[in-house]
Amino acid sequence: MFKKIVLLGLLFWPALHLQAKAPSTLAQQTANYAVKAYQNDMVTSLSKLVQFNTVAVEGIKAIDNPAHIAFKAELKNQATALGLDYTDHGYVAVIGLGNSKERVGIITHGDVQPVNISKWKKSPFELDTTSEPGKLIARGTEDDKGPISSALYAMKAIKDQKIALNKRLELYVYMAEESDWQPLKDFVKNNSLPQINITLDSEYPVVNAEKGYGTISVTFAKAQVMSEHAYISSFTGGAFGSQIPEDAKVVIKNSNYSLLEKLIKRMRNASKVTFDINMVDDEITITALGKSAHSSKPEQGVNAITHIADLLSFQQWPNNAGGALVNFINDNLGTNLYGENFGDIAYQDDFMGKMTVSATVLKQVKNGIELNINIRRPQGKSQGVLSDEIKQAIAKWQTENKVALYDQSNSIGDPWLLTDAPHIDTLLSVFSHFSGIENAKPIAIGGGTNSRLFPNAVSFGPSMPNTSYTGHSEHEYITMEQFVLNLKMYTAVLVELAK
Repeated sequence: MFKKIVLLGLLFWPALHLQAKAPSTLAQQTANYAVKAYQNDMVTSLSKLVQFNTVAVEGIKAIDNPAHIAFKAELKNQATALGLDYTDHGYVAVIGLGNSKERVGIITHGDVQPVNISKWKKSPFELDTTSEPGKLIARGTEDDKGPISSALYAMKAIKDQKIALNKRLELYVYMAEESDWQPLKDFVKNNSLPQINITLDSEYPVVNAEKGYGTISVTFAKAQVMSEHAYISSFTGGAFGSQIPEDAKVVIKNSNYSLLEKLIKRMRNASKVTFDINMVDDEITITALGKSAHSSKPEQGVNAITHIADLLSFQQWPNNAGGALVNFINDNLGTNLYGENFGDIAYQDDFMGKMTVSATVLKQVKNGIELNINIRRPQGKSQGVLSDEIKQAIAKWQTENKVALYDQSNSIGDPWLLTDAPHIDTLLSVFSHFSGIENAKPIAIGGGTNSRLFPNAVSFGPSMPNTSYTGHSEHEYITMEQFVLNLKMYTAVLVELAK
């Protein structure tokens, strides 16, 4: 019943939006002023923020990480130079404008995902404005340091225009969004929060639904291969769970030229992945180059792990760790994105779409190889049912293939949906006016943002509809055109929500 009510409400969004008013003259004028006055300063701000490698370091808390500390110091310098107040709560920095008890929150994060430096034309921690004219390239430009810079100058423009604010503006910058949400949960529990909030960490027009994040982990045990036939001695790939893996490598021992020729022939038919193969004595090494993407959008990437397994799918391999892993991927995942071969786990929701199922990381552990599978789960199936279906599919595969796994586990997060945030119509109105896209309505995404932790919070940008999201990829950028458009829309929205 709940699902039907929600979907019915969503069906009426276009009609409601047709009646929405255009942004006020004051909002439009302030937005235009922001771009005219601060377009270049905003780029300078971003160039300073991206220089800090704010990647989580295992064993070091964000509050103790020198790069995170230096980033917050730069953030404080920028905020105070703009005449904004700054408060450091450790994991959370809050930048404010105004003194009203009622508040509008702007939710962002200052940490970033890891990078493979060899994949970048210039340092990922230096704003590259020349390699591809019109693009601002660096880690964090889209996720999430670009939105921070835009929000700072939106607030500055509002301050310059001396707009009487009925609500205080507060920009929240969390320093562990990509690695650990617990400190933010603690902050939310122990502090009063703005009454309405927008998160600048997703897509336009407005995101009011997010799939649940989950991980299936399966460890394939080491086993001695008692065979003279070819076997897979090594399988590596992937960097982190929220990225579609761009690289993978397989090593095959006891190989021969007949196998080499078969593999080369299959490589010639590959269109999405670039393969490289070489043979030394009886050992064949194959590398695969796909395309990295955010794992919430697997359709925008090319998964090197699953495609290199597919290259080897012409036979079942001996069941040591590497061989069992390849067989498992081909039998249960393939190059499909939705788990349709993985027992009965596949399903979809009319609004949130299909659950996505993506192999993301292979970890070489003491007892074998651990495969991590990222899932993004919509509403429509309970956590318990899905968990049981996953276990049943794995158990059936083990029995049929006579494989004893060393270990398996799964963690399944809940989907999130908010339909009654009071400012959704305002956000849609501003988006339609400045983007020229009419009849905008809320959308669901596969990713998970901090929106679900704050009251009345929905996401508003920075990525446009029907464009590739580059955050978490090895080619992260924001176009200058989009950077400016974001500044316009953020400024107008904050005026409308706080005046």
